[in-house]
Amino acid sequence: MISAVIVEDQELIRKSLRIVLESISDIKVTGLAENGAKAIRLCEENPPDIVLMDIQMPVMDGVQATKEMKERWPEVKVIILTTFEDITHVRNALNAGAEGYILKAVDPEFLVKGIELVFHGGSLVPQHLAKEMFQNIGTPTAESNEQQANPYDLNNQELKVLKYLSQGLSNKAISELMFLSLGTVKNYISTIYSKLNVKNRPSAIMKAMEESLIREK
Repeated sequence: MISAVIVEDQELIRKSLRIVLESISDIKVTGLAENGAKAIRLCEENPPDIVLMDIQMPVMDGVQATKEMKERWPEVKVIILTTFEDITHVRNALNAGAEGYILKAVDPEFLVKGIELVFHGGSLVPQHLAKEMFQNIGTPTAESNEQQANPYDLNNQELKVLKYLSQGLSNKAISELMFLSLGTVKNYISTIYSKLNVKNRPSAIMKAMEESLIREK
């Protein structure tokens, strides 16, 4: 069973999410918090598997709470609950270590699947949502456009790895598709993080989408 804490300053949303999650899944909501500070206290008492984290809250916002949680309990996985207006804050939360983000108004079954994905080690960065947020995913047709869309000096192999990351593939799956050792794939990912100046997979995917580094087929 997956344990979860819901952090949201609107009481109706907090309680509704709890009812929905526990009625359609095996997820157990072990705590509710109206701000980041209370969420930290809940983690001190009993760290959950997953934290569903709102962004804009009084006392302590979701970005600061995520940063502190990931520093103190790196095993706790954070999913940001967001709106289209929160995109800048979402990016900051991903850079602070959050494993992904999802719209507050998402279909409950998709939310459950997202929680399960993150629980099992995946990243939750819905591509369709990122595209709608940024509205700048291009499809370069010439080499000059490719260079313009790739200001980070990523080589072809690194771009392929980045694309596979955006598709949610594991390191093992990427190594098999590219006929590379697992160690080589990890090295490529480390290089990608360094070139993009990001700390984790969700941040890399978000930046790639925001700056049109991933080409659609």
